[in-house]
Amino acid sequence: MIASDAKVLITEDILSRYDVSGPRYTSYPTADRFVEAFTSKDYSQALLQRRAGAAAMSLPLSLYVHVPFCESLCYYCACNKIITKHHDKADTYLRYLAREVELHTDIIGRGQTVSQLHLGGGSPTFLNDEQLRDLMHMLRRSFNFTPGGEYSIEVDPRTIDGSRLATLAELGFNRLSFGVQDFDPAVQKAVHRVQPAQQVFDLVHEARACGFESINVDLIYGLPMQTPESFDRTLAQVNALRPDRIALYAYAHLPERFKPQRRILQADLPGASAKLSMLARSLKAFQDAGYVYVGMDHFALPEDALAVAKRQGRLHRNFQGYSTQPDCDLVALGVSAIGRVGAVYSQNAKTLEDYYDRLDQGTFPVVRGLAANWDDLVRRAVIMAIMCQGSVTYESINLAFLVDFPTYFAPELEALRALQGQGMVEIDDTGIQVTAQGWYFVRAVAMVFDKYLQTDRTRARFSKII
Repeated sequence: MIASDAKVLITEDILSRYDVSGPRYTSYPTADRFVEAFTSKDYSQALLQRRAGAAAMSLPLSLYVHVPFCESLCYYCACNKIITKHHDKADTYLRYLAREVELHTDIIGRGQTVSQLHLGGGSPTFLNDEQLRDLMHMLRRSFNFTPGGEYSIEVDPRTIDGSRLATLAELGFNRLSFGVQDFDPAVQKAVHRVQPAQQVFDLVHEARACGFESINVDLIYGLPMQTPESFDRTLAQVNALRPDRIALYAYAHLPERFKPQRRILQADLPGASAKLSMLARSLKAFQDAGYVYVGMDHFALPEDALAVAKRQGRLHRNFQGYSTQPDCDLVALGVSAIGRVGAVYSQNAKTLEDYYDRLDQGTFPVVRGLAANWDDLVRRAVIMAIMCQGSVTYESINLAFLVDFPTYFAPELEALRALQGQGMVEIDDTGIQVTAQGWYFVRAVAMVFDKYLQTDRTRARFSKII
């Protein structure tokens, strides 16, 4: 069970000790381990195995739909996106999404229960109301959306108004995530994403009137023109807005990998010390405002379902982050989308041309993936227990995989002694418990059990663990 929600003082000194890179563990093995030798045939076989499972019809699915289009370019963005003002391009895309869905239902059948849907991008609200209706009607014809599920969509505040929010509610969405990043006008101008704070406040007010169950706000620290003092003002505005959830991400400047970031001047970026200060101030500001630190950059009000799931030990994790829904197969639809079925991970083609071409040939647009081996599954169980419950008992792993945990993971337990000495974990004869302080650095604990990471110390491709 995760340590209590009692306030923990996280200083800049402690943060600086753990200022290293590491995976986010939305999967294990992580996506950088996927191989191109994994093909659409391998993915089809995974779906057939799901269909053959005796309890397949009673196991819910999670759906992810990637909508890659955006009207304008945000310079910090590292997502797979297509910048265009031609909304008719989305009509073609929706037709191909329907083909991809049909390939799935041809194997697993129509009417599979869905308990979670997430529309990401890009900007899903690039789609107009008619296109959104077409997409949701197509999905509902193919799948059975269960009452009480989590149905969320990422929202660009510049593309929506009160009327469109009402449409989203009518279509069954019950969770929204607003991309804010920073309220400071100078920062917004520097990243080419100008959206007045009042616009966001008005939209959140209208979203609450529409009855959305949970409203999330995304923030990024480390952007050009940011200072600890300017970010303090954004933090105060966010606390006044009081969204149900907050996601706080560190900006990773990788212009050699992400072309849009080349428009950001290195000289305009805050230094490492300023970034640590922003993070420390953010943790304190949200804690003082009554938010629960759920973990991995996420905060929630105590009554929000995510905070409740944390208290009750029911957190789960998938490619969209923490979730209250039980761990289930994730069918990922659209260009570049990543999913999991059973012990198999897959990723779709990253360009529209390749994605369309493969569907024109009547095959899944899968271009790479991985079939987890037995050791992967053992380690995945341990890593997800640490990431989601903040603890792992030896007995649970012993019974599930017929191993002797202290023997199988002897090197890892020895490596954990250093973190134990730093007050991050407690270890006894029954298992491992992440401490209240350690929960802020839970990725460092999980990394100890990552076999691939231990043999590959090139971590620059990963984000910082704090």
